[in-house]
Amino acid sequence: MCLLAQLIAVDDDSATATALTQPEDLFAEAAGIPAWVGIEWIAQTVAAWGGYRAAASGEPVTPGLLLGSRRYRSRLAHWPFGREIVVVASLDFVADNGVTQVSGRLAWRDDDEGAEPLAEGTLTLYRPDSLPALGDA
Repeated sequence: MCLLAQLIAVDDDSATATALTQPEDLFAEAAGIPAWVGIEWIAQTVAAWGGYRAAASGEPVTPGLLLGSRRYRSRLAHWPFGREIVVVASLDFVADNGVTQVSGRLAWRDDDEGAEPLAEGTLTLYRPDSLPALGDA
């Protein structure tokens, strides 16, 4: 299940992707896309970022687990259809045991750079050493 439209930027500490709000979306409701879907968009941005970095370094892509989210807040309960959302995931820290914290921010594609975020929050992720690389199963 890929809900993102495109990965548009990657560096050592962050990644930026876009998502489209469409009536055909897997999670669409009559009022639009529920705001909680933003948590999945952030998680998928992190996954795309990790996959891109692994491929660029010639390493296998390894799976990770979303452990939870903290302080996720959205200005709207649903996002209307026909809009493009920019998703930015920024690395906060990676612990020695594989636990990672990432801050996520969502904004309309056409918002000014300094505009208040549409939604934001923090995700806690885990990439255990014991899971096989994707394609090794």
